[in-house]
Amino acid sequence: MSRSTASELIELTAAQAASRVRSGEIDARELFEAYRERAAADELNAFTWVAPQAPEPAASESAPLAGVPVAVKDLFCTEGVPSQAGSRILEGYRPPYSATVVEKLRQAGAPLLGKTNQDEFAMGSSNENSAYGPVLNPWDRGRVPGGSSGGSAAAVAAGLAPWAIGTDTGGSIRQPAALCGIVGLKPTYGACSRYGMIAFASSLDQAGPLTRDVTDASLLFGKMIGQDPCDSTSLAFPGSIELPTADHLRGIRLGVPEELLAGGDDGAGVEAGVRANFEATLKLAEQLGATVVPCRLPHAPHALSAYYLIAPAEASANLARFDGVRYGLRVDGAGDLEQMYSRTRAAGFGPEVKRRIMLGTYALSSGYYDAYYGTAQKVRTKISEDFAAAFAQLDFVVTPTSPWTAFELGAKTDDPLAMYLNDFCTVPMPLAGIPAISIPSGLSEGLPVGFQLAGPAFSEGRMLDVAFALEQAIGFDGASARL
Repeated sequence: MSRSTASELIELTAAQAASRVRSGEIDARELFEAYRERAAADELNAFTWVAPQAPEPAASESAPLAGVPVAVKDLFCTEGVPSQAGSRILEGYRPPYSATVVEKLRQAGAPLLGKTNQDEFAMGSSNENSAYGPVLNPWDRGRVPGGSSGGSAAAVAAGLAPWAIGTDTGGSIRQPAALCGIVGLKPTYGACSRYGMIAFASSLDQAGPLTRDVTDASLLFGKMIGQDPCDSTSLAFPGSIELPTADHLRGIRLGVPEELLAGGDDGAGVEAGVRANFEATLKLAEQLGATVVPCRLPHAPHALSAYYLIAPAEASANLARFDGVRYGLRVDGAGDLEQMYSRTRAAGFGPEVKRRIMLGTYALSSGYYDAYYGTAQKVRTKISEDFAAAFAQLDFVVTPTSPWTAFELGAKTDDPLAMYLNDFCTVPMPLAGIPAISIPSGLSEGLPVGFQLAGPAFSEGRMLDVAFALEQAIGFDGASARL
């Protein structure tokens, strides 16, 4: 076995590293230590906890993931390791068990490298809502990495981790993947167990991979899927996920919904550089043999409004459990239980979480439930029907992932609506429960742009093939982001 330098190891994709560990070319412990040292020296605030040493015993080199370490968003419970969801109310919390997807990856041979920073309880699009400070974008440290899985995205883009997992409720995997120039997959709802994920919106939350390329996404995702008796919403995935090999798109029909190119109700539309990059990628898809046609998603412009009623409503119920009684922060109530509840939640939750709890509680309140939450659920059904009608004629719907490239830190923190519009192109898919992937498609003024494909439920295998063919043709190089 030859020794490799840390820089040589970092340049390997996760799939390449796994292959070389299995062949005996590199040592799994050496690989872990190379990444552990980089993560421990993190200057992006991407990690909230880093493993103090390689696991004992070392991960099996013959396992499917061959000891290649994984970074895990802090929304996943990890046994004996701080799991804080970016919130002061869970500061220092160490769960007695691990989330199912984390345990699946460990059993497949991927040891835990560290926990990654995030927007508090996954509520945000910029990773500026974390109680532990904002994550910096490795392409430009004065800009956001996207959210809420910004720590995972920044860590992978910067070469601090070979791959990572995050969660996507309204775009929290795909949007940071786009802004950091990596691949992010939001699976079909139910494809991955939610057991051990600290809940935001239970009918929307889904775990997924953030990786350097599509092959890595396929490899990691394939070990995350499966029905779980601990999660009644999880489903048996039909078939297995194979590594992608497609080199053309002949026979593939891609639909472009003009409704999602509008970029939001403020009339700002999609940024010019993002739009130009998107159109160039469509031409490339046609050169690979795809048919690109316009399509209709008439209710998609209402997805953002529906999402910001449904998700906060579910969050207000889920976050009621954080009361200072059973775990996490407790602020003394001077002998008054109600005061203890109030003071604990006031001190433990940040402004964005409080805003969404109040929105959700209002939407669920007597006299307003039907007008707000009930109507939003009807819109959700219409959005799902729109996608079903589109997929009767198409293979995939394609959009820019984010209307804009990474924006400057602090630029939108005082304007919640402007912040929410970052998710304009990503929220319809979780509402419909369908999978979507973002791949890097180039740069606009030196910053990454994401290209999004959305498909029918459980179409991930075919979607990854299409994404792979596009990725090979685009030839995006993210090496300049690696620290």
